[in-house]
Amino acid sequence: MIIREEHDGVRVLRLAHGKVSAMDIELGEAFIAELKDAAEAPVRAVVITGTGSSFSAGVDLFRLIKDGPDYGQRFLPVLDTMLRDTLTFPKPLIAAVNGHAIAGGCILAAACDRRIMADGNGRIGVPELVVGVPFPALPLQIMAARMPDAAFRQLVMSGRTVLVDEALTLGLIDEKCAADFLLERALAAANQLGAIPAGAFALTKEAFTTLILDRTACLSDLNARVAHAWMQPQTYDTIRAYLDRTVGKK
Repeated sequence: MIIREEHDGVRVLRLAHGKVSAMDIELGEAFIAELKDAAEAPVRAVVITGTGSSFSAGVDLFRLIKDGPDYGQRFLPVLDTMLRDTLTFPKPLIAAVNGHAIAGGCILAAACDRRIMADGNGRIGVPELVVGVPFPALPLQIMAARMPDAAFRQLVMSGRTVLVDEALTLGLIDEKCAADFLLERALAAANQLGAIPAGAFALTKEAFTTLILDRTACLSDLNARVAHAWMQPQTYDTIRAYLDRTVGKK
């Protein structure tokens, strides 16, 4: 589900959950546990990457449809904790985006301190509105903090996913590199940030993340309405139609 690798004081967490590392309760809980372990372990930094052609395809929509609102009510808090723990992880956290990073996969990368994407055919973006689900507050604020406002609004409203060069222009990623050197480049970035005194890094990072969390807290009432909307029959109908239209029935 998550493969752990050690590289001279830098830990690599490789998502390996099904074909596209779609996010479900099990992956979320495993990821939360891995971050907790890495925070306490004698490692300077962490790299998050995926397997095959995907970093992560985001929320497992098939699972959401199959298991219904009861599952959704249990899943959303896990997703929130997963993203919150990523955002507030006290050590340097590098996203090595090896391929497709869609919806929750894009947001997971955005919650990291540096995002490096492999050159190639991988697509990245936040098509939540095309799928038919509103943004929870924390994912929206994470993304808003990473991109210029006009570009972010356009990306959200259009639901587009983009290739690496446009992702770099929009600010979705910080840099690109050849696919064969992605891990090498991510480890170099991790070592560079990991060389900063740990206390100074953690406090400076906290200053950035606190602003995101404060904006999220201001949206608590709206977020409750968003969560309610996720559980409605019409939302499931829209997700089902999206899946039928884009990937066919499973």
